[in-house]
Amino acid sequence: MNITEQAKKQLSPLWLKNLRGELDKDYWLALNQYLAAQAQLGKVIYPPAEKAFSAFSQTDLNIIQVVIIGQDPYHGPNQANGLCFSVNPGNKIPPSLKNIFSELSTDQNAVVPNHGSLDEWAKQGVFLLNTVLSVEQACPGIHADKGWERFTDTVIRVISDERESVVFMLWGNYAGRKKSLIDESKHLILEAAHPSPLSAYRGFFGCKHFSLANDYLVSKKSSSIDWQIPMMSQDTQQISLEL
Repeated sequence: MNITEQAKKQLSPLWLKNLRGELDKDYWLALNQYLAAQAQLGKVIYPPAEKAFSAFSQTDLNIIQVVIIGQDPYHGPNQANGLCFSVNPGNKIPPSLKNIFSELSTDQNAVVPNHGSLDEWAKQGVFLLNTVLSVEQACPGIHADKGWERFTDTVIRVISDERESVVFMLWGNYAGRKKSLIDESKHLILEAAHPSPLSAYRGFFGCKHFSLANDYLVSKKSSSIDWQIPMMSQDTQQISLEL
């Protein structure tokens, strides 16, 4: 997995303009070498290389309205798709995402979808960023502290610097530590417990972040997000699973 090549393929010209300098730094080169070595050892890495930067390819810098920060990708076969909390259609909806949908249903009266793909959010300007963009099969967190965090911290700073009136949803202590990277004078930061079943009842349920985000966006003369995710037919889910 050559992440430099993949970044240049998947990042838009605007993203590359703001992030190209990172691709020449020592930490990035070391990360690239580490991932290449793991691949040579036969380690299975998720998401597939062509989806490692899906958050960037689906949501360009100039359309970002909301940022949701996750930790690292799902580590099961055919789950991770490059968007935090999102899972490929055809997979069982993971517990944290199930709780996100539950809060969404309560807050927005939304119908819970029959799949876990968050592509529709990404297309509307919801930037779904994992702070670590790769993982090894069955080994959650194994690619932490290899360099990804330095890259994604820069990404958060770039969004804060280059955009105006963005809503940052920080769920849980891990995401909350990114608060210092964001200029609170020009953006809205919403904090809550993580949607994991271990913590959702300690402040995620009832946080109303989806409606608060839309209220803020409208107040700033921006378009609100249609949080309702369309249902997907079983045939479409199966096709997506096979791709």
